[in-house]
Amino acid sequence: MLISLVGPPRSGKHTIASYLCIHHGFRLVHIDSEAPALLPRTSAAASNGDANHVAGEDEEEEAPPTAFRSPGDLLEYSTANWFRQLVTVDLTSLEDISIGFDKRPWFLMVSVEAPLSVRWRRARRGPSSQLTDTSAPGPSLEDFVAADDRILYGYAASEGSSVNASPIASSSSSSMASLNGTTMMKRSVSTTPGVTTLHLGIGDLALHQVPIKSAPLNSSGLYSVLLQAQLRILNPYETTSELYRYLSTLALPSLHRLRPSWETYFLSLCTLASLRSNCMKRRVGAVLVRNNRVLSTGYNGTPRGLVNCNEGGCPRCNASATLGTKLDECLCLHAEENALLECGRERGGAEGTVLYCNTCPCLRCAVKIVQTGVKEVVYQLDYSVDHRSSDIFKAAGVVFRKYHP
Repeated sequence: MLISLVGPPRSGKHTIASYLCIHHGFRLVHIDSEAPALLPRTSAAASNGDANHVAGEDEEEEAPPTAFRSPGDLLEYSTANWFRQLVTVDLTSLEDISIGFDKRPWFLMVSVEAPLSVRWRRARRGPSSQLTDTSAPGPSLEDFVAADDRILYGYAASEGSSVNASPIASSSSSSMASLNGTTMMKRSVSTTPGVTTLHLGIGDLALHQVPIKSAPLNSSGLYSVLLQAQLRILNPYETTSELYRYLSTLALPSLHRLRPSWETYFLSLCTLASLRSNCMKRRVGAVLVRNNRVLSTGYNGTPRGLVNCNEGGCPRCNASATLGTKLDECLCLHAEENALLECGRERGGAEGTVLYCNTCPCLRCAVKIVQTGVKEVVYQLDYSVDHRSSDIFKAAGVVFRKYHP
């Protein structure tokens, strides 16, 4: 598994990388153009010329590398070693991700974000390893915002404006931070013609290299990468221990993050089906399943041949009737009803099936679910008459439960 943490300055992604290394045995890996090239995957004995050596016999596993020359090298290694627990903070562009990471089933991209004012205060304090150094002032809010705009959006407040890096980081290198034997980047400012590179502190524990002036205005910035993340983490916490407690609730290394469970999969299909709803009251989707195979889907709206509810087809819904009232005047079929009707006799009916719904079935649907032989109902969102539906399912012997991600 490879987790890529992406986020703006001082969002805390290095702190989260530290958490994964300390508490879940991950190894932090970097992309460094000066790293040694990857060697062919051969055994030590074979490389020593032992023709009689049997692969896998008496071999000691080589320590995995911690730095790679390019994103491509990291992709190659992590593909061959997908079973290793790796984390990186160095995949920071869409170009990096799109070379193949986004297609791999063992790759999880996590965005780490925090309010701008919180991140600025962290920058003013400096990294934890330098809290005792009070001689160097932190950046002004204006400088920090300007740098942040460039990193996130490739945009500065005014064309030609420059970002003074010196308030944010001193010109002298600071001590290297170490985590589980893994060396992190050091803090410094380096300048080449047309490019100023600032090594900013990210989070509480470590540092990261951020280009300040190299990106042209209005170019694609880090924001476009954050939008591709499969999981978003908000980190407004003031201490590392608070953040660690929150992270412990997320099950970040869980394979469920990479491949959803059957229930998550079917509830996701319910949500997708609900987008087709034309009911003016609420969007609801349902999926009917037998042996983990989808038999039918349904969403709420007026019957075929009638004007859609969102085009005025149902007077009751368009009159904004109070929830649960005038149901005998409603022309809309519910998502559960449509799923049951769609299944029908030609597909074996609903006998012995499981009905997934993103909203708890109402009383009117509950009696039909029981009558058609559904054995289990799994729902996600509550409804006003949950207790009445629950009583019916209990009396009929239908398993009825709420989905908890």
